[in-house]
Amino acid sequence: MNMLIIYTHPNHRSLSYAFLEEVIRGSEENSSIEKVKVLDLYEEGFNPVLVFNENKRRRDMYTDPDFAAYREQLMWADKIVLVYPIWWGRPPAMLMGYIDQMFAAGFAYKEVGKLMPEGLLKGKSVVCISSMKGPAHYPLLMLNNAHKALMRKALFNFVGIRKVKFFEFGSMESPKGKQKQKLNKIYRYFKVMEG
Repeated sequence: MNMLIIYTHPNHRSLSYAFLEEVIRGSEENSSIEKVKVLDLYEEGFNPVLVFNENKRRRDMYTDPDFAAYREQLMWADKIVLVYPIWWGRPPAMLMGYIDQMFAAGFAYKEVGKLMPEGLLKGKSVVCISSMKGPAHYPLLMLNNAHKALMRKALFNFVGIRKVKFFEFGSMESPKGKQKQKLNKIYRYFKVMEG
């Protein structure tokens, strides 16, 4: 299995980065994972801003040469792992800008004249690892699970990815947040994870 990790946090001393390290550590001990690639969006200098004009049309995004390497990474991956914080109830704008530009019509899905398009990324699976300052049940109780609905239904199911797992950790700035246990949970998951 080939695994692409998309890391989205500007600080390499953050808890998000610690989660990234545990994903990598567990994956290195998992014989079912052949190769791992890490895309650090901030370190990469990824530009999340959409640009449409007379030279850059939305309908041509799926062939934009600026995104060719990123499209190849997504096609190469059997499993996509997203590591990011939850800010204001949703992933960072940097990650959303990546999603806006990468999961384009013609690459991630195609219109087929039906109510829903055909997802072109079938057969892949996704793991979302997110952390937030607020309590773990806040997104469910106060936001009607908006984060998970956004990622699972509005994005991944739309492009044909049905297998989506979430690790949504709350109270991560609290001394009682059990950060070490949660980091260990991620390590253990990736150590034994199968396709």
